[in-house]
Amino acid sequence: MSTTTAPSRNSLGFEPPARKATGRNPMSRTTSTRIGDWLVFVLLSVGAVVMIAPLVWMVSTSLKTKNEVFALPPVWIPEVPQWETYVRMWQDSSILTGFQNSFVVAASVTVLGMITCSMAAFAIAKMRLPFRNLIFIGMLTGIMIPYPTLMIPQFVMFSRIGWVDTLLPLIVPAIFGNILVIFFLRQYLENVPNSIIEAAKIDGANFWQIFWRLIFPIIRPAVAAQFILWFMMVWNDYLAPILYLNTPERQTLQVVIANMNVQYATQRDYPLIMAASFVALLPILAIFLIFQRQIIESVALTGTKG
Repeated sequence: MSTTTAPSRNSLGFEPPARKATGRNPMSRTTSTRIGDWLVFVLLSVGAVVMIAPLVWMVSTSLKTKNEVFALPPVWIPEVPQWETYVRMWQDSSILTGFQNSFVVAASVTVLGMITCSMAAFAIAKMRLPFRNLIFIGMLTGIMIPYPTLMIPQFVMFSRIGWVDTLLPLIVPAIFGNILVIFFLRQYLENVPNSIIEAAKIDGANFWQIFWRLIFPIIRPAVAAQFILWFMMVWNDYLAPILYLNTPERQTLQVVIANMNVQYATQRDYPLIMAASFVALLPILAIFLIFQRQIIESVALTGTKG
């Protein structure tokens, strides 16, 4: 006599719903995940090759002869590397002077400018200023004004005070702050509790002591990240230096390379131009490789709430 098993019931006397077979194999899910990872890896690899190819071509061209530059099919690896091109670059051009001028401008702007930007961000974010939100909105509105609309009035103003053909127009306006840097640091300071500042006030600290001993160490990672990005922007700037600098001894590196392009392109001396461009890229490449962690954190920390 056969016996049948009664369906199980729960405490309320209802039968639980039958489970439907999903038909999914865990192995197939793992396989699809791996395929997706490999596709992403392939796409990123192709993108990396596309991005690094111009850099490789620039270095290769700087070591070629003039005939190899225009050879077809293109020559990626020169038969005999022309290392004397870099020697001619230092001897026949103002690269060294351009390096010095670019470093003076970039270092002074970023060091002094980061101090003023940090203090401005602290004042807007944590100090009880009248109309501070209105001031902040007005600063953000200034980002919408394109630089070409300000070039002529600024040039007239600096020419009247005798600053044209000097490095002062490139340094003085920038040391008073950068709106984007102030905005970033202000957003970062929003994560700092106001109770810390109130406790420091109770202990007798003034705002100057609070900023240097309490706030600045907290925002140091954000300051470092913005310092790197700002240094790269000032180092690569071309529009302002070509507008204000005329004497070759006072021109920045980007203007020197542009003048070399005009001078040596007619002689088809492209290896010399590429050598100068590669040397100009080395400081930015070194900064990016050393401080790439701070650059990535600067993007991740923007606008976060802790």
